Amino acid sequence: MFDPFAQGFSDDPYPQYAELREHAPAHEHPLGFWILSRYDDVAKLQRSGHSVDERYLTNLPAWKSDSAKLGKENRMMRGLSLVDQDPPNHTRLRKLVGKAFTRRAVADLEPRITELVDRALDRIAEAGRADLVAELAFPLPFTVISQLLGMPEVEHKRLRELTGTLARGLEPLASQEVQAEIRAASAELTAMVGELVGWKREHPGDDVFTALIAAEDNGDVLSEEELVAQISFLYVAGHETTVNQIAGGILALLRNPGGLRELQARPALVRNAVEELLRYDTPVHLMRRITIEPLATQGKVIPAGSWVVACLAAANHDPRYWGDDAGELVLDRPNAHQNVSFGAGVHHCVGAPLARLEARIAFARFTQRFREPVLEDFRWNGRINVRGVESLSVAVR
Repeated sequence: MFDPFAQGFSDDPYPQYAELREHAPAHEHPLGFWILSRYDDVAKLQRSGHSVDERYLTNLPAWKSDSAKLGKENRMMRGLSLVDQDPPNHTRLRKLVGKAFTRRAVADLEPRITELVDRALDRIAEAGRADLVAELAFPLPFTVISQLLGMPEVEHKRLRELTGTLARGLEPLASQEVQAEIRAASAELTAMVGELVGWKREHPGDDVFTALIAAEDNGDVLSEEELVAQISFLYVAGHETTVNQIAGGILALLRNPGGLRELQARPALVRNAVEELLRYDTPVHLMRRITIEPLATQGKVIPAGSWVVACLAAANHDPRYWGDDAGELVLDRPNAHQNVSFGAGVHHCVGAPLARLEARIAFARFTQRFREPVLEDFRWNGRINVRGVESLSVAVR
């Protein structure tokens, strides 16, 4: 049985994922949800037409007591963000949001991201040792998304606190107390962003916030509520998961010195290394769908209206797809880009190009700047879904 509260799970969930893949690949949990763990099932679900909208839930999980029971107004961002919408409304919203995240817009950020990474590495070099989460992995994506969206500097401290609380909303089996904290943070963030919308209308800039206000497609624009929801979602998603990607990737390299040396010797390998590191230690472990019709898989039939959890991290380590070395870090793995970390189909992560760019620059500059970094200590954040490194102490020279 999937048991994320088992001793040692948050430090290393992969042995339990292996057990699930082998013995219960389509597993009905006593708490009322299903979990899929093999690559083919997870990849198929990502590309399927099953829903992300909780109104289709007819088999309510015992733990799912917040939004489903309290109504839309109590859902994070009122259920209006991209992550909670199905086509055709998702298609409409993504088209408008996508106008602010074009390939060229992301590529234009490379000099700024490189500057931020180099400044952080300068500080680390001067000190001789540092917590890479505090000095690099967190401030880089936080600064980038804040500047990209055009958030006023004065709001950053409180926004950072609120998004940290909201990230806990991605965790399964949250207690009633935590659910209440998340709803309060969502309401406060919604109110803050709502006020910022008015300020931005009077103080437009060259940023995503202004672009989304102006975004139009054949006369279609975002409503005020939709605008607030997209900005809030992009702010949370734009840095919380990328922290895990950068810190987890560097930790993986430090714990696999052969891979570190290979990347130092072959700098051009960094693009594929980003994909392999996404596979090796997935920044977000779980994805959910609600079945809109019965789903047959692994000899089981999941009823319509069921909550299904796809374990991305388990799929990314499935030897049936990746081979016998699925648990090893292989930076030149030919099919590494087929990892399921950013989703697929209509719900493929809109911010994936930006996250990849930030990671590529961070990995490349760190490994070329510090030839013999020494891992001193690290600590996991204790989360189940948005699992990552809380602290990462490294000595450099």
